[in-house]
This record gives sequence, structure tokens and C-alpha cells, in this order.
Amino acid sequence: MNIDKTKVVFGNEIDKNTVKKAEKSKKKYIKKFGDDSGKDYKISFEPITTLDFIGAQNVVFGNVNENFADNALVVGNIRMGFGHYRISMAMASCARALGYTPYWLDLASFDATGSKMIRAQNDLYSLASRISQKSRLFNKLVWEPMNSEGFKKITYNAVDQKNSELLVPIFKNIDKNIPYIATHVWPSQAAVHAGMKHVVNAIPDNWPMGLHLSEGAIHAVQTPFAYLGYKTLDGFDKKPLKGIPECDLKTVGRYVDHELLVNIEEDNKKRIERISKGKPLRLLMTVGGAGAGLDMFAAIVKHLMPYIRSQKAALFINFGDHMDVCEKLVKKTGLTSLKAYFNDYDGLKSLVNKLKDDDAEGVYAVCNDDIFRAVYSTNLLMPVCDLLITKPSELAYYPIPKIFMRHIGGHEVYGAINGRELGDSLNEYPTAESINAMLDKVITDGEILAHICDRITELKSQGYYNGAYECVRLATQKQD
Repeated sequence: MNIDKTKVVFGNEIDKNTVKKAEKSKKKYIKKFGDDSGKDYKISFEPITTLDFIGAQNVVFGNVNENFADNALVVGNIRMGFGHYRISMAMASCARALGYTPYWLDLASFDATGSKMIRAQNDLYSLASRISQKSRLFNKLVWEPMNSEGFKKITYNAVDQKNSELLVPIFKNIDKNIPYIATHVWPSQAAVHAGMKHVVNAIPDNWPMGLHLSEGAIHAVQTPFAYLGYKTLDGFDKKPLKGIPECDLKTVGRYVDHELLVNIEEDNKKRIERISKGKPLRLLMTVGGAGAGLDMFAAIVKHLMPYIRSQKAALFINFGDHMDVCEKLVKKTGLTSLKAYFNDYDGLKSLVNKLKDDDAEGVYAVCNDDIFRAVYSTNLLMPVCDLLITKPSELAYYPIPKIFMRHIGGHEVYGAINGRELGDSLNEYPTAESINAMLDKVITDGEILAHICDRITELKSQGYYNGAYECVRLATQKQD
């Protein structure tokens, strides 16, 4: 029986007013961007040269339909910041490691009605995120509650389910039997609406939310905490709800690239060796494109400069594909001596190879106009760095010692909590003063990071970082 996923979610009926709101939202986007439900979008492929080591093919519209490889696996995603792209790279990497050919399907990248809908919603999300960093009142009264409680409600899922129907035309010429992993809920919902038969919905956050529900897909989560939240749907409505059946919900572990996993033991051994020899501690910072937390980043950089000048620390900053944010940070901190790798991906790869044996010193700045290179630059640097400084978003789950800046959106809090409880991360620090105080301890007391390195090696042996492999296995297993 074909159930309208806007009206009923896992056996829970949605109220009529919410359903009407959902239908109105879909009609609004059709009026704004046009009705392409009758379009016959031809599917072609382009190689992603940055990810040539995993043989990823980018799905694009073409003049004729090209054939997917017999061992194809599609990774459905959208660009919303860097996080969902980062998870997608992990899925593609592990797919290749397990013998599949990964295809990259960015649903926001097409000239299609559904793609335009995604970009419009993403623009609103980015705007609100920037405002939240400038207005404490907006953050307290609107943004924090929306990201922790608003998105949690099961009724929020109804509107997304209806809007995601607009993405169905993109799937018309994609074989419905191809294994498919979605790294955002919209690509998952779209694939289910389009009739894809083997869909895994890789949920990125540790805080359970109605936003992430995609009935018809297998819901993969990274933690036991998230599993119980989705199993019970506790707190998703004022009344008790039916939860997600066991067959549709799996705890898989953290989503990490194959390339970052295979040499963890050696990477941690070298980290501990550098610490024991008093080598400069290698700190890696990732700066968001919206410049969120820029004042805090500036305060951290200024605080670290005496350590950098005395060669007790070296700093790597990845600005992604946002040179303007780099310029703003340089202006705020007065940095004059940068080792710049701007649109120099080959140079960055060469640097990483040298850093396996040579010392690091000073401040290194990385920025690239190509989105794939911008995201993957952090992946290149992680194995040769000692501590990651980031907000507790998708990077919270990666196998490198971490310290967290203040979260952006209440849902991120629980990524930091998970890292702290497992022992591969330090805490989340809400102020520049608190994070700088802990950085002082880490730089002067090498036992802290050495302990975390040992813990990461232990967690790997227990399978905590195998989530992307497991998602591939779920998508490719025989399903009724």
C-alpha cells in the first residue's frame, strides 16, 4: 500500500493543518521555480579529478543517458556547508574500498525545480546561521530552539517530505536497483519518492530530530544515543509516538573515509613520538564559509602566536573555498607571515608528504576555489596534524584528537558530548578564554594528547569508526 509520507510517518498520523502547510509549501516552490514533473532529464557523468583515487563520477545532466557501472553505488547529497560533502566523501571512499564504483549525486547542483528549492532553503539557513553569530538575542530565542527542538518535531518532517517530491524528476533515468546512500535527508526522501529500492539514510547528527526521518530508507546512525532516540521517537511530539522498526534503523558507527582509517595506528604513533621529542604541536583549524565564530578564531590565533614563534606549536588553517574569510581573519589578527596554499592543491599534497618526516613551523593557510579540494584539504592534513580545532559538527566524529569551539545550532552539542564520553575529544568550550586555557594545558602537558591518541587506536580496533563501510554494506545487501 502506497502511504502518503506527508500524512503518516512511521504509523503516526500528521494533523491536517500541518499537511495543508506542507502542500502549500510545495505549491509555492512550483509557482516560483516552475513545474518540471514532465521533464526527461538525461543522466551523464563527469570524473571528479580531485577524488581520482576513489574513481568518483559526478552525475550531471547530458544529452543522452549514459550507463552506470555494474558495481555502481550512488551517494546522494547536497552542499550545505562542508559537512554533508565530507560525509559523502567518506561514503564514496569506503564504497571504492569495498569494490564499488561511487557516483556523486548533488541534488542542489542541477537546473531543476527541486534543486532550486534546495538552494533557496539553504540560503535561508545560511542567513539565519550568520545572524545567530551576530545577535545573541536571535540565537537564544530563535536559532538555538529551532535547531534543538523545532527540527525535532515529527511535524517538521511532513513539510520536507512534500517538498522533496519536487526532486523526483532528477531520478527518472537512474536505475532504481542501484544501491544508494544519502548523506542528507532530502536526497533520501527524494530517492524513496522516486522508487529507489536500496536506500540508506545516513543521519549526520547525534541529536535525534524529525527533520532526519525518511520512511522507506534504512536509517543509519553513528551512536547508541541516536539509535534510542529514533527507536522511540521520544520527544518528537507532545503525545507518545510509534518508533522506527528495528529493520529500518541501524547503529553503524562513525562515518570516516577509508584513507583516514587504514593508517590510524601509525599516525597516532608519530603523534606520540613528536610529543615525546618536544616537536611543535601541529594544530589544525577549520573555518566555516559563513565566517561563523570569526571573532573566536581570531582570539585563538592571537593566543597561539607566542607558542608558534617559540616553535612549541604550528598552525594550519583551512578556509575552505572562502578567501574573503581568510582576508577577514588576517585583518583581525595582524598575521603577516603566512605559508599560503591558495588554489595550490598539488603543493598542499607535497607539503603533507614532507610533514610525515619533517617538522612543521609557523602558520599555514589553505584555501581553494574548487569545492572538492576545499573540503578534502582537511582530510589531507588530519593524518599529519596533532589536534583539530573545530565546532562540533560532522568533524566531531573523525579519528583525530579534537577540541571544540562553541557549537552553531543546538543539535551540534551532542556531537561534542559523544566525543568527550568516548574519549577521542576534549570538551566544547563556549568562550575564547576557556578554549585558550585548555590549549595552554594541551601544549604544555603532552600526556593529554598521548592519552587521546591511544584511545583513538583502541576505538578503531573496536569498530567505532566503521560507519561508512557499514552504510555501504547496508545499501548493497540483498533486500526484499
